[in-house]
Amino acid sequence: MFGIYLKRELGRRKKAALVIALGLALGIALVITVSSVSAGMSKAQDKVLQSLYGLGTDMTVTKAQSAPTSGSSGGPSFKFGAKSSSSSKQSSDRVMTQGGQALKSSLVTKVASQKGVENAVGALSLNVTKVDGSFTQGKAKTTTGSSSNSSSGQGQPGGGSSSGGGQPQVQGGGANFNVNSYSVVGVDVAHQGLGPLASMKITSGKTFTSSQTGTKVAVVSKSYAKEKKYKVGSTFKISGSKFTIIGIATPDSSESTTDLFIPLKLAQTLGDAKNEVTTIYVKATDSKQISTVKKEIQSNISGTTVTTSADLASTVSGSLSTASSLATSVGKWLSIAVLAAAFLVAALLTSSAVSRRVREFGTLKALGWPSRKVTRQVVGESMVNGLIGGALGIALGVGAAYAVTAISPKLTAQMGSTGGGGGMGGGPGGGGPGQQSTQNTLEIALTAPVSLTTIALAVGLAVAGGLIAGAMGGWRASRMRPADALRSVA
Repeated sequence: MFGIYLKRELGRRKKAALVIALGLALGIALVITVSSVSAGMSKAQDKVLQSLYGLGTDMTVTKAQSAPTSGSSGGPSFKFGAKSSSSSKQSSDRVMTQGGQALKSSLVTKVASQKGVENAVGALSLNVTKVDGSFTQGKAKTTTGSSSNSSSGQGQPGGGSSSGGGQPQVQGGGANFNVNSYSVVGVDVAHQGLGPLASMKITSGKTFTSSQTGTKVAVVSKSYAKEKKYKVGSTFKISGSKFTIIGIATPDSSESTTDLFIPLKLAQTLGDAKNEVTTIYVKATDSKQISTVKKEIQSNISGTTVTTSADLASTVSGSLSTASSLATSVGKWLSIAVLAAAFLVAALLTSSAVSRRVREFGTLKALGWPSRKVTRQVVGESMVNGLIGGALGIALGVGAAYAVTAISPKLTAQMGSTGGGGGMGGGPGGGGPGQQSTQNTLEIALTAPVSLTTIALAVGLAVAGGLIAGAMGGWRASRMRPADALRSVA
């Protein structure tokens, strides 16, 4: 009886049922769209953080930033003495640890032994400034900043404490020099699953083997290989040491701002940083306990800065940050407001429809229907309307999410320094702390993935909407009396 009566009444009131269902559908569709876009924002931000941190990295440990000492504020300087010939070609490489802030390699083991830490890997980030060219007469001096430190003749690698300065300028008569800078990261070839290379994919050649700790081989980022026309088998020199390229790597997202990857042991030699690292990449045993692990490391290992993904996320700006803020704040409250309005409209329309059925419900009560049976009938009709609205809302929401994914609007993300020597603005591979203060801009395509959780939420909202409307209508119907039917006839 319930089913037959329900089918008949819904068939008689198709327009009213459709209006109620559409109201609920719009609210549910908006919730699905906002939830999916928010998930896409979170996914995009994860890509940005992954490109900076490396896959699987929960936090990094770097040396706490210290105040610059007297005479160390200048940049790399080069001094070349002219030979007796009328024209002389000379070249010099200046190799420095990025930021001049290094930690003892022994701290990697100490960090790994902390409670809540699953694994820890060290890396050394270097800046290489190469100056080459020729001059004809006199002496030429190429310098930046005000540092008095300089190298004459062929420059030797130095791990000095000077931080980077401006572009080098040539001083002296008849000099013509080219100045090029690039970044090098020394990686622990025995533990590549965590750290600089973890977010890179080898697209040509191969990566390091665990036995290549002292082998002069390198993996080059795709963008740098394209710029220098490098390919697998090509060679290059750093301070006279000849390296062979064995692989070309492409970051999983964005562009790499680390140009070259070499074994950690060789990077320490080139940077005059024996048994030192600039960054320790840490993976926690439980991602939910990252803040606790951070406090554990900070309390047990002094003189370090621990940076988590949450710290790094706060430095992301640009359209990604703006859109994420809108989706999580404005979008959330807009969804709540629209959904609340949809529920209210559905309840009012259901109550109004019940009021127009006074004769019908009064007659049913006169025939012996108890109030609970009338209420059940109204709630049943509202539940069906809610489920129809839910189905339409899911279809509209999934369609909107698919449209966003198909269009894939581009969002930009800019990473600044977190301060305290813990900034991770170095792009894929981490780049190390205390780097240049310039921001790296990444471009991320926005997607709007729809999860099963979101669909389940939509179904729950549809049921909730039907129950709310049914409760309002049922309450109105339960208050009717057989006499109401007689009065309506009169």
